[in-house]
Amino acid sequence: MAPPVTERGLKSVVWQKIKATVFDDCKKEGEWKIMLLDEFTTKLLASCCKMTDLLAEGITVVENIYKNREPVRQMKALYFITPTSKSVECFLRDFGSKSENKYKAAYIYFTDFCPDGLFNKIKTSCSKSIRRCKEINISFIPLESQVYTLDVQDAFYYCYSPDPSNANGKDAVMQAMADQIVTVCATLDENPGVRYKSKPLDNASKLAQLVEKQLENYYKIDEKSLIKGKTHSQLIIIDRGFDPVSTVLHELTFQAMAYDLLPIENDTYKYKTDGKEKEAVLEEDDDLWVRIRHRHIAVVLEEIPKLMKEISSTKKATEGKTSLSALAQLMKKMPHFRKQITKQVVHLNLAEDCMNKFKPNIEKLCKTEQDLALGTDAEGQKVKDSMRVLLPVLLNKNHDNYDKIRAILLYIFSTNGTTEENLDRLIQNVKIENESDMIRNWSYLGVPIVPPSQQGKPLRKDRSAEETFQLSRWTPFIKDILEDAIENRLDSKEWPYCSQCPAVWNGSGAVSARQKPRANYLEDRKNGSKLIVFVIGGITYSEMRCAYEVSQAHKSCEVIIGSTHILTPKKLLDDIKMLNKPKDKASFIKDE
Repeated sequence: MAPPVTERGLKSVVWQKIKATVFDDCKKEGEWKIMLLDEFTTKLLASCCKMTDLLAEGITVVENIYKNREPVRQMKALYFITPTSKSVECFLRDFGSKSENKYKAAYIYFTDFCPDGLFNKIKTSCSKSIRRCKEINISFIPLESQVYTLDVQDAFYYCYSPDPSNANGKDAVMQAMADQIVTVCATLDENPGVRYKSKPLDNASKLAQLVEKQLENYYKIDEKSLIKGKTHSQLIIIDRGFDPVSTVLHELTFQAMAYDLLPIENDTYKYKTDGKEKEAVLEEDDDLWVRIRHRHIAVVLEEIPKLMKEISSTKKATEGKTSLSALAQLMKKMPHFRKQITKQVVHLNLAEDCMNKFKPNIEKLCKTEQDLALGTDAEGQKVKDSMRVLLPVLLNKNHDNYDKIRAILLYIFSTNGTTEENLDRLIQNVKIENESDMIRNWSYLGVPIVPPSQQGKPLRKDRSAEETFQLSRWTPFIKDILEDAIENRLDSKEWPYCSQCPAVWNGSGAVSARQKPRANYLEDRKNGSKLIVFVIGGITYSEMRCAYEVSQAHKSCEVIIGSTHILTPKKLLDDIKMLNKPKDKASFIKDE
């Protein structure tokens, strides 16, 4: 069974660091404080703790720094904010002059490095009211035990838009991402060897150089004032175009399928049971969710009713087939194990909702998608004519435009690009002229669309011996990359290092003089090295699943995967469509 969230991975590491650097730093026995958060720190705290945890740390109220608030002059305030002019201006308004101060005193903790201009503003305006002002270096969201995001949705636009007037915006976004990635490494207490995918674009190379430079700076000036040598971990930076197929394919593992097919917003799933509308949050506090989220929908549909029958039979409360209505009756009769069943009802509803979308249309689509993605059918026979495989999908009136566009893209990816004439014909036949940029704009990600690429497609690992479902034969590219990185098989020309490669990853015994010598590198791997991955422009739920699967298979190395944001196929296509449109200046660009 999965461990409770208090012991679970990245979320726990982040919470322990916030506890030590923020709460323990300003705690006084018997003293209560008000806590002020901005948009980013609200998400950050919500991802790793509950209100009860904050109460235990002496926080009585949590407020939004942007909103108008009543003064509470007898209480001290703890500000946990990002170092942006918007958040700092809100703080300064709270301490305008001694007679107008909203709170008795302020403890300020910034997520990241505070620019000198903002720091000096605070110093000159209200230094007498400030008891603490620190930077804690956590500028990312621990989304799951092995997944993080930087929560910068606009990064996708700035990194891939062809508009030259966005160059300054892109540089600022790259620098902001580098700063945030360094805080991931710092939180994990790692100074990893940084490497990147060299083609087809130079985003990964630029970002890797920035991260390497920032890591050097950070470990020169960390709180111990010691220079930290490279640790035995790797950080791999990849551009989104490395695997377009996994972003548009219909996935049939539970979490990926649910987020693709159902309107789940902020991890909240809405459903009806017993005639009432309810909602549930899909989170790692729910052990059943952790247990089944990466399983195939067919397995989930078998497993949940089994679990329900177990509970039912132990109470001898139902007989025969377990239906949702029978369970509702059971819950009324037996309040003491209502909570146990509620989770299973949620997940059975979720699975049934997925199947209601899947059965009428998606099932037929999946066979076509798998054949196009792999270039072979379920029997292993080579697909000779991709267009013949694609046409039935395009002619089917039940498929919506998004599904048809996803199928067209898989056809184009399978042939490594197509001719202008062929693409025009496809767009006209499906009547998607207004959406054609969802297809054409992939070229800005370095993916061949028009004309066909002369370069061969990268070779894939042979996984034909692995047991899979017929409609789930595709394996995301990231899995090959993670396995090759751990087994030390990544080609150093294709995956160059920005820095000296840590000995533990190049197989040599050479160790920097600043590092403690090890008996041998395999021993060190057993002590738990980390493979940290960052994808520019979003990761899919299936790629997140691969990080867990590879960690499980290679116990000596934990994979931590992250990105600018988490993407779903529909959201990604909408973002790609916008790449060649003008954009208002984004608000998150860091102040000088």
